[in-house]
Amino acid sequence: MADWRITLDPTLRRRNFHHIGRISPIAPVASRERTASMSSLPTIAFTKFAEPKRGSVVVLAGDGRSIGDRAASSDPQQVLTRAFGISDFNAGLATLVDVLAPAGGKLDRIVALGVGKPAELDEYAWFRLGGTIGSQFRKAADVTVIVDVRDRDISAEEAASLAGGILLRAYSFDKYKTKKGTDGKDDSAPRFTMMVAKPAAVKKAFASIETTIAGVALARDLVNEPANMLGPREFGEKAKELEKLGVEVRILDEKAMRKLGMGALLGVAQGSVRPPCMAVMQWRGGRKGEAPVAFVGKGVVFDTGGNSIKPASGMEDMRGDVGGAAAVVGAMHALAARKARANVVGIIGCVENMVDGNAQRPGDIVTSMSGQTIEVLNTDAEGRLVLADAMWYCQQEFKPKVMIDLATLTGAIIVALGQHYAGLFSNDDGLADQLIAAGRATRERVWRMPLGPEYDKLIDSKNADMKNIGGRYGGAISAAQFLQRFVKDTPWAHLDIAGTAMGAPSTEISPSWATGFGVRLLDRFVRDNFEA
Repeated sequence: MADWRITLDPTLRRRNFHHIGRISPIAPVASRERTASMSSLPTIAFTKFAEPKRGSVVVLAGDGRSIGDRAASSDPQQVLTRAFGISDFNAGLATLVDVLAPAGGKLDRIVALGVGKPAELDEYAWFRLGGTIGSQFRKAADVTVIVDVRDRDISAEEAASLAGGILLRAYSFDKYKTKKGTDGKDDSAPRFTMMVAKPAAVKKAFASIETTIAGVALARDLVNEPANMLGPREFGEKAKELEKLGVEVRILDEKAMRKLGMGALLGVAQGSVRPPCMAVMQWRGGRKGEAPVAFVGKGVVFDTGGNSIKPASGMEDMRGDVGGAAAVVGAMHALAARKARANVVGIIGCVENMVDGNAQRPGDIVTSMSGQTIEVLNTDAEGRLVLADAMWYCQQEFKPKVMIDLATLTGAIIVALGQHYAGLFSNDDGLADQLIAAGRATRERVWRMPLGPEYDKLIDSKNADMKNIGGRYGGAISAAQFLQRFVKDTPWAHLDIAGTAMGAPSTEISPSWATGFGVRLLDRFVRDNFEA
């Protein structure tokens, strides 16, 4: 059990709280110093084809259970041929046959990995294959992957994607576990050697993919972090660390946001003793003076629902309500690390939505930065209030060429789409098409949802310019309509990632509760449409 203490907080009087102090957990020193979740990643090297001498070997098998000549030379005893004959292995995509301690050699394992029909392999299939390999080797091992398929030339980018899948699968969030490796085995990371036709070309392609994967890992970490360790200020500090990569980062504190008139965001934050912040990140990789691409993320570090309190069951998952902000920070990391040739701005609004004597009440009316007034009928519809001020600030300050917001915004989008697609709402067909294409390529898929005046009427209020909920039906749509009222003439898209950013079904490359959804999507979107 954690120790607790009461400390006087000099900010409380200034913020008109009636408390005399605040209760805060004392974090153990060890937990403050723990390293990031991907610090023990596998090592991956790229070499020319040669005969493996030790450890484990992975070969790729196409339809008909055929393997390439390079792979066949690693199995002189034809162990795999015999294994194929007594198994139901059909070489379907990501299927396996595994031979332990094959006789007549020094290898520990020979694994045949099915690739299905080689001609049909796309980028995501190679990632899946890499993730499947990674799932088989979680502990220390020397693993040689022979990247060779019969009747199929494998490009440098495809081989690099295979290696990328291994890294994505390697992620785990165990930084707060004090006991690891209780089975007595070596828990150090495995070592992979990828045998390829052109090692230098694959290594170059992998360097670009690796930066994106680092951004995904960062986003996963931010969503997985418990709220007592990652408050609004700490989230802003994480964004500030991007300065090491050349990103310009400015933090707006509560005083600055109050001066700007961000009454919508501040209304959400007023129930927490932890003050809000807004992180503004700029990457200047494009032409000087060119308008940037803008990403805006919702960063509610914990969401109780406020006075419209959520049910207790499952509330612990609301640490994941930072999914949109996490994706923005992860994407900015990816873009800066690979020196993207584009100007990009990332803005995140970081708050905590708590129940408190000073918390916002249903029926309160707040004034947003835009000057529009909002009747807050449900304090659990708080993310749209945060985004309203963040989006307005983004447009006023940067005049972006396009603006995309990401948020774990509504349960309604999960009802509509499940957890395999994010909801896409947009005022611009071209922008929507670009995001859909990026989603197809990365398998971070989006599905376009409607907007229209009929839905907009749902948020009209008799007491203010608008209300923050629109009724029982079409909840994800009315939330998007609310956000659209804070969009000027900027091409804009809203991504509701409530079903995809946390708790989504595990895949070969996403074993974590937090998926990092949005990082690869945004990186690909910029790469394909805005880099010179």
